[in-house]
Amino acid sequence: MVTRSQKDIFKPKRQFNLSTTVTKSPLPRTPLIALRDPNWKMAMNDEFDALINNKTWELVPRPPNVNVIRSMWIFSHKEKSNGDFKRHKYRLVGDGKTQQVGIDCGETFSPVVKSAMIRTILSLSLSKHWPIHQLDFKNVGEYS
Repeated sequence: MVTRSQKDIFKPKRQFNLSTTVTKSPLPRTPLIALRDPNWKMAMNDEFDALINNKTWELVPRPPNVNVIRSMWIFSHKEKSNGDFKRHKYRLVGDGKTQQVGIDCGETFSPVVKSAMIRTILSLSLSKHWPIHQLDFKNVGEYS
């Protein structure tokens, strides 16, 4: 049996570019403007899918005499540590102006990691020879 390489027949080597470059789109003023831009539309779809997959809310019929809390999209650009563009950042948030404390919302909780806690965990993991990994969460709800 004679192979192609023995006959000096070679297929050209195809180079694949696996890195994706996303152009930085300007910040939209409204969700309708954002939906016209493929970068922002993809970012909004990702956020919405994450909210649905995390079962963030449940769609129910509106009871009579209740306050409906509006929501809005917040658009921004996320940058790398060197200042280069990383991705389009988006959040669907409740509009606090339409909420009534004690009726629509109670206490809020947003976990924050302090630097002293990070130092403690790092020193403990080093003393116990535990492996350390870095994680960057795109959507924290996906992993909780």
